[in-house]
Amino acid sequence: MTIDARADRVTLAAVAAEARVSISTVSKVLNGRADVSEATRERVEGLLGRHGYRRRTSPSSAAPLIELVFHELDTIWAMELIRGVEDVAREASASVVLTESGTRHAPGPEWLEGVLQRRPLGVVLVFSSLPAGVKDQLRSRAIPFAVVDPAGDPDPDVPSVGSANWSGGLAATRHLLELGHRRIAMITGPEDMMCSLARLDGYRSAMSNAGHGVDPTLVRFGDFHVQGGHDIATELLALPADRRPTAIFAGSDLQALGVLEAARRQGLRVPEDLSVVGYDDVAVARWSSPALTTVHQPLRNMAQEAARLVLRAREGASVSTRMDLATSLVVRNSTARLVEPTEA
Repeated sequence: MTIDARADRVTLAAVAAEARVSISTVSKVLNGRADVSEATRERVEGLLGRHGYRRRTSPSSAAPLIELVFHELDTIWAMELIRGVEDVAREASASVVLTESGTRHAPGPEWLEGVLQRRPLGVVLVFSSLPAGVKDQLRSRAIPFAVVDPAGDPDPDVPSVGSANWSGGLAATRHLLELGHRRIAMITGPEDMMCSLARLDGYRSAMSNAGHGVDPTLVRFGDFHVQGGHDIATELLALPADRRPTAIFAGSDLQALGVLEAARRQGLRVPEDLSVVGYDDVAVARWSSPALTTVHQPLRNMAQEAARLVLRAREGASVSTRMDLATSLVVRNSTARLVEPTEA
């Protein structure tokens, strides 16, 4: 590690004096050591932030790792993100370490303690929000970070990479409208995630622009998982015939797979009786039966860009704080023109 010894000594001494602890205790906090009381750690962290302390590092001072952080790893689309970060890490002669944040959308204290000890080249977080205290602690250790598909609207100082979720929702719904569908249900993701709301807004805009109102009973919030998609689709398909959807737009391919199974169990044919559109275009979408019409989200490219952001920041370069990559509709066999049943 290359440190301006005088500046570092003055800053650490000032923090130690104000916190009424030794310089070695401040150093333990900086290095993520566990042998410091929680009260002391919080007091020192607050003062480090107030004094604007920033560790000065050379590229060789960090472990040759890019840390990729998920709140859960049991999803198909996670593999595309892993591959994207690995692509960039390989070019930088670095490795990728996978960790779970410990909470739904924000890094937990156990993860933070670990990453401060590992001192990676940078951190890429998925579906996350970063509290101010976490940002300050990473920055004080010169650990750059970026977020892929942030959970909420990220602060202006948080580099993030997403996709054109509103446009994707609009394109999926327009496709179904062009096929003659009007009772189009939408199963989006969790209500507290920005991408879920953006896809829902795209759906609503398409319906409105086509001169059709949105039936609130056909709009549901899900969890992006197969079982959730199945359970919600089962409820939707149990509606009376005049209110039952003729098409369902699912906010993820996994949810769409659940919709396909719910239709099968109710004796409905896809796409003859029900059209289904997914979102993400993960590999399994093209191998489902029928092959899934979906919105392609460039997950691998998103992860690559996020990894490049942290490496550029590591080198001291200025980086973009918000990047949205384009989405596109991929039409396969799970959608078809609506044929209304004729009366006998």
